[in-house]
Amino acid sequence: MSQVASTILMIRPAAFGFNAETAANNVFQSATSLSQKQVQKKAVEEFDAFTDTLRKKNIEVIVVQDSAKPLKPDAIFPNNWFCTLQDGTLAVFPMFAPNRRIEKRDDLLKTITQQFKTRDAEDWSEYEAESLFLEGTGSMIIDHEHKLIYACISPRTNKVVLEKFAYAHGFRAIAFSSKDEDGVEVYHTNVIMSIGETYAVICLESIKDETERIAVSQLLIATGHEVIPITFAQVRAYAGNMLQVQNSKGKKFTILSKQAIKSLTKEQKDILNIHSNLLPVDITTIETIGGGSVRCMMAEIFLEKK
Repeated sequence: MSQVASTILMIRPAAFGFNAETAANNVFQSATSLSQKQVQKKAVEEFDAFTDTLRKKNIEVIVVQDSAKPLKPDAIFPNNWFCTLQDGTLAVFPMFAPNRRIEKRDDLLKTITQQFKTRDAEDWSEYEAESLFLEGTGSMIIDHEHKLIYACISPRTNKVVLEKFAYAHGFRAIAFSSKDEDGVEVYHTNVIMSIGETYAVICLESIKDETERIAVSQLLIATGHEVIPITFAQVRAYAGNMLQVQNSKGKKFTILSKQAIKSLTKEQKDILNIHSNLLPVDITTIETIGGGSVRCMMAEIFLEKK
């Protein structure tokens, strides 16, 4: 069982922009003076350059064009509403912002099931009616190999739904509390944590409870990961929002943004380079206005091809 996917799905935006509904608890988003048209143009340019960079390294990318209507400013971040597991599951998740729930597209799920073998399709969306949310691999950092799911509890990550999802797939949920330097709950686990095959990047200082912090750290080490701690400043630069993938030849790359790699120290980069090949991409507009980085843009496909 591999921790690292060799196929990823990405959604090319049709109406990318600032989402006021998600800004309620995403402190990473910033409004802009640019027009919607200018923002969309820049986002598409960054997106196309990103996918080109991946394809030049022989990383398989399935690009799905976002539908123009209804307007979906965050459609570029598909990892929040669906994920795939190596047991053949295709899962759809309950989303916090009502205007993000319209991102869930049956045609896209159909595309996946036509190309890949799925054992089961699950829809956890019914929890939205109870205002309970679990936003895919934004909420959950999944260690596929060791059947563990790490998650910091927040308005977007409900512990009950998390534990039910983990139990349904034979995983163990490792829930903890994570706060930023201002004491605000971290909205998504994937801004403070990333797990590769043999390394784990994590902002340990965001886990204020010492018992939880030690437990998470020890579990990562016990499962064969070199722990690379990052600071709050590096979290702000999206250094926690990286993702390890592999190309068609099995070569491993860790994708991260230009802003993230700039924030890393030489020592951190040296350690990461031992485990993986660092592959930075420039998505400044998407990061600034959307409040998400590279990891949020890539939905891993762990399913077997038909």
